[in-house]
Amino acid sequence: MRPLLLLVVIAGAVLGLDMWTKRWATAHLAYRQPVEVVGEFVRLTYTRNSGIAFGLGAGKRFPYYVFSIAAAVVILYLFARQRVHHLPRQVALALILGGALGNLVDRLKTGEVVDFIEIGWDRWHWPVFNVADSAVTIGVVLFALVWSHKEPANEAGPGAPRLVPAYVDEPNPGPHGSGAEPGRAVGPIPGRGADRPLS
Repeated sequence: MRPLLLLVVIAGAVLGLDMWTKRWATAHLAYRQPVEVVGEFVRLTYTRNSGIAFGLGAGKRFPYYVFSIAAAVVILYLFARQRVHHLPRQVALALILGGALGNLVDRLKTGEVVDFIEIGWDRWHWPVFNVADSAVTIGVVLFALVWSHKEPANEAGPGAPRLVPAYVDEPNPGPHGSGAEPGRAVGPIPGRGADRPLS
């Protein structure tokens, strides 16, 4: 699959799933008690977040959507210029793009992001998040894991140098005009050798 098509498919799927789940959460969870999915460990709790991912920076007047726009522009530029060739990196950036766009839509519409997934136990609870936050987190972790991996030679890009076998391809004319055959190494004449008289 072409990198740009892969980006559109994955980012579009994340964006669609994020928007649908947020709409569902707003219709079925708003102003209601949390719904337990896996006991107290996983619950659906409707909240609205004016900060960035996982409720960080909530309540502060700052245009956090700038981060989402910047991330989207950088990722689209990298794919348009064919700078991302390793498949795991492509998937990671596509997940980040989809998540960034999902939260960007919320911020541009209402200035807040809908969160509804809560994970925790007893007094320990992770900040409520959504599908977009999950996609961004997974994408960042995946990108960090493959950051130091070298790209395969066949994925190094159209402008990258290629290694070719070195061999003699042109005749090497001698003093009498005769030369070696193309592709053959030049060496001693088979027979008695140069140290024996010719008969």
